[in-house]
Amino acid sequence: MIKRIAAVWRRRTVLGTLVERDLRVRYSNSVLGYVWTVLDPLLMATVYFLVFTFIFKAGRVADKPYFLYLLSGLLAWQWFTASVNDTTKSLIQEARLVRSTNLPREIWVIRCVVGKGVEFVLSLPVLVGFVLYYLARGRAELDWELVFFPLGMLLQFVLLVGLGLLLAPVTVLATDVDRVVRIVLRFLFYLTPVLYGTHAVPGALRTVLVLNPLNGILSLYRGGLFARQVSWVDVGISVAISVTLCVAGLVAFARLERSVLKEI
Repeated sequence: MIKRIAAVWRRRTVLGTLVERDLRVRYSNSVLGYVWTVLDPLLMATVYFLVFTFIFKAGRVADKPYFLYLLSGLLAWQWFTASVNDTTKSLIQEARLVRSTNLPREIWVIRCVVGKGVEFVLSLPVLVGFVLYYLARGRAELDWELVFFPLGMLLQFVLLVGLGLLLAPVTVLATDVDRVVRIVLRFLFYLTPVLYGTHAVPGALRTVLVLNPLNGILSLYRGGLFARQVSWVDVGISVAISVTLCVAGLVAFARLERSVLKEI
């Protein structure tokens, strides 16, 4: 496993080139280009804000300002769901290159996570803009826990790489996995504290939410924006699950690689 990780690291320049290629292709025929990266979560945050604030009048479903809470969660969720969808199909879509090049095959999965991570970083100025707006209005204040934001990004990267390495080869061998993943993501969205805070969840269900690795990751993202957001118990669980999935992904990918090459 160490040798495979080292092989990917030695080809990091190629990985960067593949990510750049993907981003250029994605935006080459788009009029708005990069704007689409932030437009989707921004519009969704607006819709959920209107629904929960003015229609359901849900009260304290999350910390205030609620729109900032929504946006910080939806940007992270967009990176998560886009990466899972892309990594699931990564080997099938690049089958010819996967067969014909001598690159470590893990690169074709990791490039999807890195590419969506770049889009996540490019969307952060929008979040910063809203933070400054609420700061100016006296409706928000920054906390020193903001320093843990990069740790959330690193942890989410590890989680996504692990999931991608597990799902990509399995999808080649059983194409129905792609459809199952899309269905699971729909359920997982409502089991992730994107729209609500864990304090608003009944005790029994809260235990289930704690086992969601995104729970601790989101607390790291929101730690500097809302008081007492970082729960180190949740973060510890997220670290354990993410690292376990990453190791399991590396092992499973190595064992299934030959079968995958035969299939594609």
